[in-house]
Amino acid sequence: MDSIAQKSLDMTSMFEAEVLTGLLLWRWNHPLRDDAEFRNDLLENAAAALRLAISGENLFDSVPAQETNLIAAICYAEWSTLADGAEDPDGERHRWLDDLRRSLPSCFCAQEDLPPTE
Repeated sequence: MDSIAQKSLDMTSMFEAEVLTGLLLWRWNHPLRDDAEFRNDLLENAAAALRLAISGENLFDSVPAQETNLIAAICYAEWSTLADGAEDPDGERHRWLDDLRRSLPSCFCAQEDLPPTE
């Protein structure tokens, strides 16, 4: 059975992944939400992050590599861009990361930490 990371990577080539990326940027007020090139690059970088996770690299301390989902990969991609020196003069991009993680905590934890579904 494919891992969550593999399923998420498979999804990155679908139009729905572009829509999800745009919605995440819009809903949590990312300062570059209207920049189509940024959105495309972010999704491509998220796909690269998922490939790292599939190879066994943990992107987050709280999420096992194979359980990395698309939303977590998108956040990781933005975090990596900022860590590499991307501009964030007002801290809005960092705030977006914090707000998204706070709003969607289940995307940033191990599956075993989630309540059972019925």
